[in-house]
Amino acid sequence: MARATRKTPRGPAAPKLAKVGPGELVTLIDFVRYAVSRFNEAKLAFAHGTTDPVAEAAFLVCEALHLHPDQFEIFAHARLTSAEGKTLLDLIHQRVTTRKPAAYLVNKVYMRGLPFYVDERVIVPRSFIGELLDSHFGGDGDAGSLIDDPTAVERVLDLCTGSGCLAILAAHHFPNATIDAVDISKGAVEVAARNVREYGLDDRISLHRGDLFTPLGDNKYDLIITNPPYVDAEGMAALPPECRAEPKLAFDGGADGLDVVRRILRDAPDHLTPDGGLICEIGRGRELVDEAFPELPLLWLDTEESEGEVFWIAAADLG
Repeated sequence: MARATRKTPRGPAAPKLAKVGPGELVTLIDFVRYAVSRFNEAKLAFAHGTTDPVAEAAFLVCEALHLHPDQFEIFAHARLTSAEGKTLLDLIHQRVTTRKPAAYLVNKVYMRGLPFYVDERVIVPRSFIGELLDSHFGGDGDAGSLIDDPTAVERVLDLCTGSGCLAILAAHHFPNATIDAVDISKGAVEVAARNVREYGLDDRISLHRGDLFTPLGDNKYDLIITNPPYVDAEGMAALPPECRAEPKLAFDGGADGLDVVRRILRDAPDHLTPDGGLICEIGRGRELVDEAFPELPLLWLDTEESEGEVFWIAAADLG
């Protein structure tokens, strides 16, 4: 689910890219520099796995050349073949002229170092919850640990799963857990199924198409993870073209952004074990959430790149 987006005015039509002659761009770093210049010129928005034009350019270069992002520095000064150069120029041209997220152009995004398939049927995942699973559910005895023993977690629910990346990360983090993952979108469930299959987790992750808890019956979970739609009406009107290429259903949280969050908090107690808990991403809507639910002792969690965009609440406090 996308983080709430600052209002971004629509700029003029994307500029036509000047033709690049044979041999003008030679190495990987040459193509990164060229892409950064074109991205800056076109005033692109970045929020889909990369946060700036340099990171986005390096990501496109590596994916086009079938290199892991960690290998960029090793090959930064390697020369490209003419065919590789043409492929890269085509990708740069598409990114500028279509304003589609780079992840859609190469059908891939990385979360916590793991690759996931994505296409226009799902939002490009960029949740903070993956990092929080590592930092707050490690069972290392720290005071900040929300679940003392990850191996004791038996059932996990991922609501609004999208591409299934959080369900898959949860499967890695909680080795003894079975996981239900739910999305209302048929296309999203299809993409999630592809990712689950590629990670060989069909025996541990069950996918369900439906509206939040509806397809789950009376099932109860030790942990509920959710990154629901939470963009308010004003934010929806101001989404940049990159976000408009993503499914509207994955963003739209109603007038104040809390329509889905209210339903999750209302029904979660019926689906949590007594010692369980809920972790929910809400973007920059903390003030609204605190005002809407003053009776709930929400614990707001920070990550390396966010402050107070995800909350945790124990089942006992939801009661």
